[in-house]
Amino acid sequence: MMHMTFYWSRQVTLLFTSWRTDSWPSYALTLLACVLASAFYQYLEYVRYRVRRGRKPTEGTAEEPFLLRSKGAGMVGKIAGGVLFGLSSALGYLLMLAVMSFNGGVFLAVILGSTVGYLVFRGEDDDQTAGLNSTCACA
Repeated sequence: MMHMTFYWSRQVTLLFTSWRTDSWPSYALTLLACVLASAFYQYLEYVRYRVRRGRKPTEGTAEEPFLLRSKGAGMVGKIAGGVLFGLSSALGYLLMLAVMSFNGGVFLAVILGSTVGYLVFRGEDDDQTAGLNSTCACA
């Protein structure tokens, strides 16, 4: 039976019919997998941002972004960015489907992993570039 409201149970079917938990150790491993996948999603977003933005300029210098230096590097950067976008999107959708299991523990594990991943990988970059993005007239 598919749940349509949040429930709290160690018995959950996650993403595939073969991924079922029926004991506390298997449920704990499933929650750990959700935490790690969410943190990895944030890491992929961080790497994708770095590839798109290029190398971070050193303070006090005006460097051209790494991806704009030559035509060859630009094409490699676009391909790498596209691959990273695809991986990030796929993982994001899988995490969304995991949350749609409506298991409370899975929901909290995904939120915890996203929070930890954001704090570890993305927190300070977003703060440093907030002023730059707000003045940009691009979409």
